[in-house]
Amino acid sequence: MHRLRTTIAWLRPMTASQNAQSLSLGRPVTLGAGALRTFQPTRRLNASVAAEPFLSGTSSNYVEEMYYAWLENPRSVHKSWDVFFRNANAGAPPGSAYQSPPPLGSSAVGLANAQALTAQPNVEKLVEDHLAVQSLIRAYQIRGHHVAQLDPLGIMAADLEPTPSDIITSYDKLEVSVFKQRFFDLTTGAFYGLDESDLDKVFRLPNTTFIGGRESALSLREIIHRLEMAYCQHIGVEFMFINDLDQCQWIRQKFESPGAMQFSLEEKRTLLARMIRSTRFEEFLQRKWSSEKRFGLEGCEALIPALKTIIDKSSERGVESVILGMPHRGRLNVLANVIRKELDQIFCQFDSKLEAADEGSGDVKYHLGMHHRRINRVTDRNITLSLMANPSHLEAVDPVVQGKTKAEQFYCGDTEGNRVMSLLLHGDAAFAGQGIVYETFHLSDLPSYTTHGTIHVVVNNQIGFTTDPRMARSSPYPTDVARVVNAPIFHVNADDPEAVMHVCNVAAEWRNTFHKDVVVDLVSYRRNGHNEMDEPMFTQPLMYKQIKKQKGVLHKYAEKLIAEGAVTRQEFEEEVARYDKVCEEAYARSKDEKILHIKHWLDSPWPGFFTLDGQPKSMTCPPTGLAEEELVHIGNIASSVPEEDFTIHGGLSRILKGRAAMVSQRVCDWALGEYMAFGSLLKEGTHVRLSGQDVERGTFSHRHHVLHDQNVDKRTCIPMNHMAPDQAPYTVCNSSLSEYGVLGFELGFAMASPNALVLWEAQFGDFNNTAQCIIDQFICPGQAKWVRQNGIVLLLPHGMEGMGPEHSSARPERFLQMCNDDPDVFPKLPEEDFAVRQLVDCNWIVVNCSTPANYFHVLRRQIQQPFRKPLIIFTPKSLLRHPEAKSSFDDMLPGTHFKRVIPEAGPECASPERVKRLVLCTGKVFYELTRERKNRGLEDVVAIARIEQLSPFPFDLVKAEADRYPGADLVWCQEEHKNQGYYDYVKPRIRTTIDRARPVWYAGRDPAAAPATGNKAAHLMELQRFLDTAFNLDAFAGKH
Repeated sequence: MHRLRTTIAWLRPMTASQNAQSLSLGRPVTLGAGALRTFQPTRRLNASVAAEPFLSGTSSNYVEEMYYAWLENPRSVHKSWDVFFRNANAGAPPGSAYQSPPPLGSSAVGLANAQALTAQPNVEKLVEDHLAVQSLIRAYQIRGHHVAQLDPLGIMAADLEPTPSDIITSYDKLEVSVFKQRFFDLTTGAFYGLDESDLDKVFRLPNTTFIGGRESALSLREIIHRLEMAYCQHIGVEFMFINDLDQCQWIRQKFESPGAMQFSLEEKRTLLARMIRSTRFEEFLQRKWSSEKRFGLEGCEALIPALKTIIDKSSERGVESVILGMPHRGRLNVLANVIRKELDQIFCQFDSKLEAADEGSGDVKYHLGMHHRRINRVTDRNITLSLMANPSHLEAVDPVVQGKTKAEQFYCGDTEGNRVMSLLLHGDAAFAGQGIVYETFHLSDLPSYTTHGTIHVVVNNQIGFTTDPRMARSSPYPTDVARVVNAPIFHVNADDPEAVMHVCNVAAEWRNTFHKDVVVDLVSYRRNGHNEMDEPMFTQPLMYKQIKKQKGVLHKYAEKLIAEGAVTRQEFEEEVARYDKVCEEAYARSKDEKILHIKHWLDSPWPGFFTLDGQPKSMTCPPTGLAEEELVHIGNIASSVPEEDFTIHGGLSRILKGRAAMVSQRVCDWALGEYMAFGSLLKEGTHVRLSGQDVERGTFSHRHHVLHDQNVDKRTCIPMNHMAPDQAPYTVCNSSLSEYGVLGFELGFAMASPNALVLWEAQFGDFNNTAQCIIDQFICPGQAKWVRQNGIVLLLPHGMEGMGPEHSSARPERFLQMCNDDPDVFPKLPEEDFAVRQLVDCNWIVVNCSTPANYFHVLRRQIQQPFRKPLIIFTPKSLLRHPEAKSSFDDMLPGTHFKRVIPEAGPECASPERVKRLVLCTGKVFYELTRERKNRGLEDVVAIARIEQLSPFPFDLVKAEADRYPGADLVWCQEEHKNQGYYDYVKPRIRTTIDRARPVWYAGRDPAAAPATGNKAAHLMELQRFLDTAFNLDAFAGKH
């Protein structure tokens, strides 16, 4: 009877329940050479057995074997059987499905005609139905996330559409109304010709789905059920926009395979323990400091197990270091339960009586970072975790994290990102609203910037401060920006911890497999307002009414595991009590803390660079000059092509010949001076990295650090990497057209090690204002806020050249305004190390060099000094080729150093008492002043001194220069407008230097709103006007 039932069931579609029974009770079927049958379809008999006598008796065995053989390979059976099975599968009764074979001796055309006459209509229907099923499967894969149940509150779909239809979860019953609604949602109204009458038909599955597991055919009802389970539950998967088939197949397999989301008992218990720590930590803070801002994680407690799952899986795959960046929400919880910062160190931050150490001004507790190396308990491997400190400027830390990650990969030789990875956390409103997110994504696959895949985790509170998502973005999801780099996006309901865990495991595996970015969107809610003191009911009353009713995710998950028998209630309560006790004990210890040491929160330590208490190992800076043979060697490299059979551009040949001529004459221009600095540092083992827009050639076609073969595409040569066999590598890379993202990246790169010269060059100096956030929030105050030194160098082309308002000024006034030296106090420092101690105390160094030698020295000093400070250099444009802007090798030999002030060296020095005016200036304007002075024949009565280092201000040297000319009036001359440039910075400091004994007059352009005029004639007229003022010895007569 079993064989009879099995055989006759071929003839009608099977039911889902019977199919399930056959799967659980069925036996493997062996084919020919012992191959294992991959599926066992079962059919139900609708026609009477008597009507089909050939199905009775032992013939059923034969029919059964023929059918199985046909399913495996239709060509393996006679054509008559092929026709029969095709027609039967298309729904024809057995009698109609059968076609007699042609008589012996007749041509094969007869059978072909018979097949065509009988089978062709049914074959077409069969093909149409299978295509419809394939289209349905694809619809789920493309649009299933739109109808997934992602919102824990059940108010709004994550894609801003109204709440989606009910999930189809019934196994053996599929209501027609729900069926039709789902088809409408997924197929935009087109049913592909399928109807509810097709639900129990069996269809062969395409190779673009894995819902069948080891089965290759399922009923439509079962297909829909499994697709619902894969794509429309608490996980929504966006991936079908990816244009790589292997990647799409990989994702399908991870989410569609039956049993993909099964966890062991141990995994569930670990997940529960992590949920307890995440939840009870926030509840403890709320009990102890209910009126304090802490930007808690309530509503998205699953973030902590999510991060730990990612770290566990990554550690398992060989990752040794993870650099994290995140906003303030949940930061304290991450510090405590992911980074494993001591709880007493966190709790003492809430003590208002805690005294700050004298290390800096500090920052609020939810901005601080941390660096910690520990054993990962799941993998039993060492893991280093760095959570970067960052300001309130959401997403600003993204490129900084990427730069630090790239640097760590570079220093440990991790060319594939297998050992070091980045993990970025985001808020939903910021991820969609902040342009730096796109800029950072845009760097993800660039050769000199890629970190080989970042895992992005979005804490999607479905609100931004008080702004509804419908007013905060135009895209369906906050994560849509990630689609531009083909990053898969996994949306998940954060109230389902197991779904979160599965998604995070897949994300970590994706990054390890493909080394590309991936996004996890934790769709959650924010139980409190923007902070704990904020009242959200003002603006989101309905949402917060629902939130107040919402049961906490910990208790929901605990009840689930208790019901499953995974844990007992007593075990759960004991685990809660155990963690509460840990918090209470740490709270008691925190009361013993009296002083806040910011250095304990350092996110990027430099082992061995400082003393144990974080101070410089010395207070001296060695001379930065070089032996002449070194200068000649570097100069020869700079003027040659080290590779054979390499054809360079004819114009470049002239440039290299010009460099060789300068070397023979013992002089260098700006480009060669830079070459000398870089080349010497590389030979000494210091890595040099130069980044920015078009830096390889140089915006002004002066650098040419990368040579291009004129005959072979993409063949390049970097002479700087041919300095010496054991030199450090030189990295020079044209960046994307981004300032904010790239400067942040280079800042992060410089953060990883003090033994590298990292430079970012703006195409024009004024372009730095699109990176103002990095400058204002990280570079300028970074050491004061976070005790984090950084030696990044900013090269900002600056100068009034008559080129209009946009490409003239690097806005030096803004950098000088942020300098922390006191204009009214002459520093009381020992004379022998006045310059070094000034540098130690400043927040950054601002220079405007007027000679290649001084540029050479300041770059070398940046590495030679025993500490690190950001260096802002206003670099020239016209001086790059100015015949007088060259330096002799004598100014670069051993014993020479950077000159903070270049005093007057002309005939005025012989008779200083005859000098009637001392003109102080900086940068390019010096050459215009000397030319004008010579034309007027005033060399004996007007002295000109250059202040090369503007900050920290060289009080001692300016005083010495002013004292040389006691009878001279003092004039500050600049080419910038009076309300811009350096005047407001230098005037009070010069006055302090001379004890306010003499006035400081101004010669320069008048105040203006724009940095420069756009009219060439007006530019020249303004120039001549202030030169007249500078050299008119009666210009200030009678003024006070």
